[in-house]
Amino acid sequence: MNPARDFSNGLLRENPTFRLVLGMCPTLAVTTAAVNGLGMGLATTFVLVCSNLIISLFRKVIPENIRIPAYIVVIASFVTVVQLMMQGFTPELYGVLGIFVPLIVVNCIILARAEAFASKYGIIRSAADGLGMGLGFTWALTLLGAVREIIGTGNLSNTYQMFGIPQFSLRVIGGAYDPALITILAPGAFIVLGLMIGLINVLTRRN
Repeated sequence: MNPARDFSNGLLRENPTFRLVLGMCPTLAVTTAAVNGLGMGLATTFVLVCSNLIISLFRKVIPENIRIPAYIVVIASFVTVVQLMMQGFTPELYGVLGIFVPLIVVNCIILARAEAFASKYGIIRSAADGLGMGLGFTWALTLLGAVREIIGTGNLSNTYQMFGIPQFSLRVIGGAYDPALITILAPGAFIVLGLMIGLINVLTRRN
């Protein structure tokens, strides 16, 4: 039993974005800006941790033949909580993320961790696994969004009132820079993600 290792796995070794390549729909769709990736990642982290805890707690009483529907009911309950909280506290961000917030219910990262981990281990290890996977997903989406935003606009900005972070717009690349707008469009998401996965593979292979 090693919750610390379960937590660290999701950060890099089994990172859901850069290693397992899961949850590609929100990853590619919402990362036009760093703040969007941060918001989606934190929402997913909340659902991951809470659903892992509940599924682990009731793993011995959930009948085998209905386990997937049971997992979806648990996950959907916490997604509803996230939706209501975002509508109340970060309505602008919720409007940008749109349909991808309720679609957390069928995010393969959450279902995969419920089936592969929470249904087999205790609540401490399951919570650590959910937190590690969620934070790994969060930093991956935030980094991907930041790279796309900087290359695509030359700026790094926060246009929402969220998490107590003031609104700002930071010019990262000088005014003479001609933004590569393709990076904040759909094709750019595939290009930047592929390059980042390749770079991480090279760096980790050297180590």
